[in-house]
Amino acid sequence: MFSHVMIGANDMEKSKAFYDATMVVLGYSEGVIDEKGRCFYLNQNGVLGITKPINGEPATHGNGMTIGFKASSPEQVDAWHAAGIAHGGALCEEPPGIRSNGVRSLYLAYLRDPSGNKICATHFVN
Repeated sequence: MFSHVMIGANDMEKSKAFYDATMVVLGYSEGVIDEKGRCFYLNQNGVLGITKPINGEPATHGNGMTIGFKASSPEQVDAWHAAGIAHGGALCEEPPGIRSNGVRSLYLAYLRDPSGNKICATHFVN
């Protein structure tokens, strides 16, 4: 559905360290910095970009926004969460675990990245 997602960052070094650590757990390669100082995580399904805002203003997180990454197992979700905490992420919401809406069960973990963006790893249980 999406070609790419761009996330604003204030400290590219901290953000790259955080996303390198969390994305490798999900099977992606380390981010690549381009000539404009943006960091990209690329695969055949899409692109995740990390950048300082082009308008020169500080990056801010979107209130009510969450970016979710697919995970292949609850263990991978837990490893993603641990890597994020170890690399500057902040806890948010409930601890990793199963959430159900009565129709579908998901194993989720939420974090705030170093710039305050809310992200999530999700394993679809059923």
